[in-house]
Amino acid sequence: MILEILGHSYQYELEKLTRLFFPNEKIRVVYKKSDAAETEPLFRTEIRENNAYVFCCLDGKALEQTVSLKDVEDPELQIASMLFRTLTDLTGYQPKWGLLTGIRPSKLLLALQAEMGEENAHTYFLDRFFVSEEKTALTESVAAREESIIRTSRPDSCSLYVSIPFCPTRCSYCSFVSHAMTAATAKKLLPDYVALLTKEIEKTGAYAKSLGLRLESVYFGGGTPTTLSAEQLGTLLSAIDRAFDLSFVREYTVEAGRPDTITREKLDTLKSGGVTRVSINPQTFNDAVLREIGRNHTSALTESAYFEARSAGFGNINMDFIAGLPMDTPDSFAASVDRAILLNPENITVHTLSVKRASNLGTQNAKVERASGLAADRMLGYAYQKLTANAYHPYYMYRQSKTLGNLENTGYAKAGYECIYNIFMMEECHTVFAVGAGAVTKLKSPHGKEIERIFNYKYPYEYISGFEEILARKEKILPFYEKYT
Repeated sequence: MILEILGHSYQYELEKLTRLFFPNEKIRVVYKKSDAAETEPLFRTEIRENNAYVFCCLDGKALEQTVSLKDVEDPELQIASMLFRTLTDLTGYQPKWGLLTGIRPSKLLLALQAEMGEENAHTYFLDRFFVSEEKTALTESVAAREESIIRTSRPDSCSLYVSIPFCPTRCSYCSFVSHAMTAATAKKLLPDYVALLTKEIEKTGAYAKSLGLRLESVYFGGGTPTTLSAEQLGTLLSAIDRAFDLSFVREYTVEAGRPDTITREKLDTLKSGGVTRVSINPQTFNDAVLREIGRNHTSALTESAYFEARSAGFGNINMDFIAGLPMDTPDSFAASVDRAILLNPENITVHTLSVKRASNLGTQNAKVERASGLAADRMLGYAYQKLTANAYHPYYMYRQSKTLGNLENTGYAKAGYECIYNIFMMEECHTVFAVGAGAVTKLKSPHGKEIERIFNYKYPYEYISGFEEILARKEKILPFYEKYT
């Protein structure tokens, strides 16, 4: 497939838009006219003499559009709209998110609402971005709840992210930097990793205290943090308690995502260490699907871990599910959602399968192609209807590349149990200090929108060998804040 970019500089958005319709095809971008229409699919976009032209040829069928740009305020949106309509007509497929390719539709909607009001923003989503009524309503619901949480962030607020990039095994769909503990090298790295992570926590906490920042939320992510032993978890929790003032913390989350890593000893350690929220993630309650994706636990073990967490005193539990997993069906997925509702966790997060090149699934094209975006859409639709009918409301949403059907990931929660870290991090409400391998600290100016990022080394072995450089990079924290005081 060839995408021609002629007389304009809108390659990025138009290429992403074309990939919505052909996610698994190789698209070659060129900057001059070709004769490819006779031999292969061609998508020509051109601005010439204050006119926009789109010509598309696919499977022997050709369509074209021409529009004057004389009174057009946004030529990029205009030519994108033309390409979208032409591809929709050629393929018979209209993505439910329309033109939107960004990861945060709710942020865009909030900006439009502030500019033109709720009713006009609603119409703009439908008519200018071609977003479906269903996805527009979802975005509006999420935006309203996000806005209420965003307002609670103060200029002196901050959050802390702790990266534990280790898992018991690697799931077939996973593209995260995560070491499987089945590898001997990972086991050898872990003690040094925890020891250095403790030092980074202490150093970062010292900066936060010197700046007088209020720690609002703490989030242990991964990987699977509960891959660590109870003793190692206790070491990190104690380090945070020493390094930070925890008196303002409203939420303290640890992803205990893999049920086969959860023990009562670990849960008691987390509880006594101040953790208030845990994730226990089934992904599915279909044991055949669990085996297919490389999970070593069963649905029965998930329920056992869930009840153990309740027994340990956790009153805020999240469960994750993924729509579109290999071997799963809409009926099987619906059964998983129904089973989760009966368990009654405070949060249920519904992801759409995203097949990245770095995942094992990403190298198995036949399986990927068999996974149906239409089936995933049915799964998400069922989840929305069933969860909202049972007092779970969507409060958090993001999109990512390579998802089936170009669909979304949505967090649902009972009222008052929304994960505030998710909002603070995604909406860049305040500084998020991040520690550990692959962690990215995002410094935000107290009264503005300026963001500066500090990157840690990606892999645990790099983190260990380059630890002094990581501490040196953290020295940028104080100069950043000095610019705004």
